[in-house]
Amino acid sequence: MIDIVAVLRAEDAALDFLSVLGEEQHETHILCGDTGERLVLPAGRPLADRLDALAPLVRPVDEDAASPGSEALAALVETSAGGGPARLWTHSPADTRRSRGRLGRDTADVAGGRPVLHAVGHSPYLQFISDLDRPLDRAGVAAKLAFVNRHCGHLLRTASEEHVVRTGRVHATERFFAAGPEERERLFALLASLDEDAATVDDPWEFATSAYESERLDTTVAWIASHCPPDSGPLVEVGACEGALTTRLVDKGFTVHATEPNAAFRHRLAARAGGAARIHPESLEELAARPALPGAAYLLIEMLYYGQDPGLLDRLPADLVFVALEPETLAATLTPWLERTPHWEKADERPLVAPALEAVCGGRAYLSKRGSIGVLLRRTGG
Repeated sequence: MIDIVAVLRAEDAALDFLSVLGEEQHETHILCGDTGERLVLPAGRPLADRLDALAPLVRPVDEDAASPGSEALAALVETSAGGGPARLWTHSPADTRRSRGRLGRDTADVAGGRPVLHAVGHSPYLQFISDLDRPLDRAGVAAKLAFVNRHCGHLLRTASEEHVVRTGRVHATERFFAAGPEERERLFALLASLDEDAATVDDPWEFATSAYESERLDTTVAWIASHCPPDSGPLVEVGACEGALTTRLVDKGFTVHATEPNAAFRHRLAARAGGAARIHPESLEELAARPALPGAAYLLIEMLYYGQDPGLLDRLPADLVFVALEPETLAATLTPWLERTPHWEKADERPLVAPALEAVCGGRAYLSKRGSIGVLLRRTGG
């Protein structure tokens, strides 16, 4: 049996797959996605020799390092397997370092039916249910630390979040899981945030099945209705995604202008709203730059997480803006801005949903959802 370890960069083989390198009875092939290099480690070679062979492939920090794509990975895998049996090991599709997550997904897609195990790897937001756990003994951990200190000093010092090596990225127990195509895509989309990859699956944040999200959305609708009844005028929902909130508002009798810049999400939004809402492609920045969509209120529900300037609210053609955010982000961004601006006042603030732990991706992982607080802003004459 050949072990094929497909990683973005050479050091990943030591950081996340040392236990695989330590299987001395197996021939092991290391595939480095960023350079296309392939290192063959013959069976019978001790771990120390294998790490010595790996060390010259460790490269300087490269922010452009990326998965080479399915075609190139397929060629590397087939060359290594040589038409025979092989077992693949690669990154998790949910690795927060997106280049590694993409390579893990792409490698599994071209495995040709061979078994694939994904390293849990770097996962600060998700706790995984793994299928195979391999605790390293003291000698194994010492070998991993020595490799990092000897060959990866520049990665201990770098400011690059993609490539920096910190304690949490050097695992004493290496954990692995197997996943089918649908689960891989969902894990990859879940960590995509605003990236276009978030739209590669329907309902990436599982609004349709999540008890937490259902409570949050229902409470949000009730909160909006308590201040702005359906006959008060149209609502402009910014960043409507696939319409989980939109459809609830329409069902309550509201006229909704739903804006969504992501084309895939917007297509699903239009299909889901069924003509009951009016769909627009503008982002918050575009709506502020060309304030041609007036409404009784604007809805910025769970979308001010990505560095948007709260000052954009000044140019929105409405005197009421409903904002919902997790408490930490609210305290760090909206509250300080609200204390400085002369143009807006807080008309209401209330909790919409309490924090909770919730399973995702069919129970493969779970995470902490931090709660949501609604703040109603009213324009002043300042």
